[in-house]
This record gives sequence, C-alpha cells and structure tokens, in this order.
Amino acid sequence: MRIGIPKEPLDGQTLVAASPDTVKKLVKLGYDVCVEEGAGARASYDDAQYRAAGAQVVPAEEAWGADVVTCLDAPPAHELALMRDGATLVARMAPGQRPDLVDELARRGMTALALDMVPRISRAQALDVRSSMMNVAGNRAVIEAASQFGRLFCGQVTAAGKVAPAKVYVIGVGVAGLAAIGAAGSMGAEVYATDVRAEVADQVASLGATFVEIPVKQESADGYARALTDEEQAAVLKTYAEQAAKCDIVITTAQVPGRPAPLLLTEEAVAAMRPGSVIVDMGASSLGGNCPLSRPGEVVTTQNGVKVVGYDDLPSRLPGQSSQLFGQNVVNLMKLVTKAKDGVPVWDMDDEVVRGMTVTLEGAIMWPPPPVKVSAAPAQKAEPAVEAAGDAAPSPKAEKSAFAKHWWKVLLGLLGVALIVAAPSDMASHFIVFELAVVVGFYVITGVSHSLHTPLMSVTNAISGIIVVGALLLVGSDNPVVAALSFVAVAIASINVFGGFLVTRRMLKMFERSND
Repeated sequence: MRIGIPKEPLDGQTLVAASPDTVKKLVKLGYDVCVEEGAGARASYDDAQYRAAGAQVVPAEEAWGADVVTCLDAPPAHELALMRDGATLVARMAPGQRPDLVDELARRGMTALALDMVPRISRAQALDVRSSMMNVAGNRAVIEAASQFGRLFCGQVTAAGKVAPAKVYVIGVGVAGLAAIGAAGSMGAEVYATDVRAEVADQVASLGATFVEIPVKQESADGYARALTDEEQAAVLKTYAEQAAKCDIVITTAQVPGRPAPLLLTEEAVAAMRPGSVIVDMGASSLGGNCPLSRPGEVVTTQNGVKVVGYDDLPSRLPGQSSQLFGQNVVNLMKLVTKAKDGVPVWDMDDEVVRGMTVTLEGAIMWPPPPVKVSAAPAQKAEPAVEAAGDAAPSPKAEKSAFAKHWWKVLLGLLGVALIVAAPSDMASHFIVFELAVVVGFYVITGVSHSLHTPLMSVTNAISGIIVVGALLLVGSDNPVVAALSFVAVAIASINVFGGFLVTRRMLKMFERSND
C-alpha cells in the first residue's frame, strides 16, 4: 500500500508528519511512500533527503490520494476532498469535539485513527504524540522563559560579586513538566515543582528539584490529569501563589483534553510576583489558560512588570525535532499493525491500543471506544482477622509451616557458626570485621537514591574485582577448604562483575539512536 505525506495545509504549521529517517523505516515495513513537494521545507527537510530515503516526491493531489494519508491534524474540507473514498487517515482529530468530521469520514467509507487518542497504557507510550509534543514543548517553554528573563539562570561567583541562581517553579509534573524541570536544572536554575499527584515526588527529586506539596490528592482513571473541582482548586491556589511569589519564573503545564485548562495562577497571585518575573502558560491554547492574564500567541506584560508568555505553538518552534518525534510515533503505529512487514496494515479491533484510536473503520463509526483501565498496583489483600485466644499456644502445624518456610536461613546460620568454630583462632577478628561490613553495607546501599544506582553498580564492580584478585592469590593454597572457598569467591565475584557490565551496557543502549 501507499502512504502519502502531504504538506501541512494550516498557516503557521512548520511541522511535517514524517522525516527522511521515518520515511526510511516505513519503506522497510513494505510501504511505498510518497511525499508532497516541499512538505518538509519548513522543518529543514528538503525533497532530495526524502528521495534518498526511498520516497517519491509528488504533487499535492497524489500525496492526498494515497491509500493511507498521515498528517498532523485532520485536514480542512478542501484537502479532505482530495482523499479517495475508502482511504485511511492517520492524524490528530479531537473526535470528541468534531462530530461533523466523524460523520463525513463515515459517509465516505474511510478508516480513521486519531493519534491524539492513544490509550494511556504502558504498551501504547511509543505511539503517544501528546507525550512527544509535550516533551518538546516543556523544553521550549524553558527557552522562551530564558529569552524573556532579564538575567542568567545559573548562579555565579565573579570578581564583581556573587550572583544567585534563578528560581523556577513548575506547576504540573507530567511529560511537559518533567521536561521543563530537566531543562531548567541543566541551565543551573534552582527548581521547584508541584503536582496534585503526590507519587511524582520521587521523579521530581530524581531530577534534582524540590517537590512542593499541596493539600489535594488526585486520582485519574484514564491516565490524563483531570481538571480540579472548584473546591480543590480553591484549596491549592494559596500554595501556588505563595510559591510563585518566591520564584523568578513560573511554568504552568496543566491541560485537560477537550476541556478548559484549569486556573492555577490568579491575577492576585501574579500581582504578588516580583517585577521582571516570567510566567509561561503552556495551557494558553487549551480553551483558555492556566493564568487569566495570558493571551494565546502573545507575550503580555502586567502593570507590575511580570511577563506572561502565552505561546500556543511551542512544538512548532522546534520543527525538526518535533517532526522527527511525530514521524516516529507514526512508524511505531505502523509497526504495530504491520507485523508481517508486507506493507498491508491490519486494524485489529481486539487490540485495545488500535481500538482506542479508531474513529471510523471502513465507514463504521467506532467512536467513542470502550474505556481502557490504566494499570495500577493491585490492592493488597487484607490479612484475615485472628481473634485473641488468651495464651493459647500455636498449633504444631503452624510451627512446622514456619520452619519449612525459613529452613534455609537456619541452615545458613548453622553453617556460619560451624565455619567460625572450625577456623583458626587468629581469624576471629576477620569474622568480626566481616559481620560489621555486612551490616553497614546493607544499610548504606539500601539508602542510596535511585538516581545513583548506576554509579553504585560501578563501585560494586570494582569491589568484586578486588575480591577476584584476592581469591586468585589463595586458590592455589595447600589447604583444600581455603582453595575451595577461593574458587567459589572467584566464580561469584566474576558473575557480579560481568553481569554488572552487561546490565550497564543494556542501560546505555537505551540512549543509542536506532538505525531501524
């Protein structure tokens, strides 16, 4: 089948639905790819790059007339009319807000998949264009804040005196929020973050930021951040205002698909901020904004000198990166539905990911999809209640069960005692040092932050290497017990060393660019 990549028809849209890299991946799946002339020009992808990737460069009518058309957003009426009846459209559609579009697609017997309606489950993350675009937007929000801010983010000690770092406050720790925290921290800012989900505090801490708690907890059944009720919003506005007054830059990221963005910073909160402060309202494009003073696409300066940035096209300000990520999301979808790599997609309605995205299927309206439950930790079963029975002794069966469960611990203890008794008297001090090292090592290692586990693995590899060297020196001992223990030590320490390198290699491979 043929996949068409047309030029985006909307004015100001700098992105394209496929980069030369993602075109190459679609070709490997067995598809013929055609790209409209000049489709990638605004993202700095020229026609020659697409031809080199294996695509045909064609006029607009041919790109829109392909079997499968993928673009950023559902096309306007003129471009939609260029598509043939029964074709497949893959794009962002907001089907819940566009029933007329859904009806038109069904009338023409088309199959349509909404890239902005990917179910929020782990298996579907590679297809989620919302996350991809919000990741770019979060990084760009920090850049826009820096361009409006009157000084550097990082603190400095200079001959003229000490300069304090900028304080950045991020409200909302979703994909965009985490990207903003990372970007601001890498620029040297002192970062604070708030979210209605208390469980994200560890993620904030892992990025070196400080989590600011609020008196409201959130539960989300579909994986998206829900809008706060009036009561909940009133309970947290004070916290937002107090922290914003202490910071130089505030980045708000709260958005609810299909609904107005929740209010996070009131006019009174903005009035309490210092002159020269900057607010980047990433919710300015979501049927309103997180701040009532923001204006979509504009930078507003308040009477007290606070700049409110309301840009609603942050991903479009990094078109090359955004186009690559969007195109990779499309590739991941086509991989899911083209397992045979024969260029023929199979829209399996038994697959909850495909079903959740499907708006129409060969003319049949499939929207809305059945609800998808987000994976959650299973609730722990309550222990059966045991009524008090005075001083009644436990039954022999219970004692036997407990011993059967922990027999290996008893055996290890007995072996340890036997080893100490059989060892020469001058080794007693070594056993004491060993026991202390075990206790101290246990409490030190279990207290290490998750973000330090990789360097900790390197340290343990070094220690295991020392053990290997020491054991090799003793493996030729005339004492058979010493020789046997040395051999065991070499084997176990070697497993730890080589296993550590293998795990580290797998972790580093996650950050390598794929050539598929």
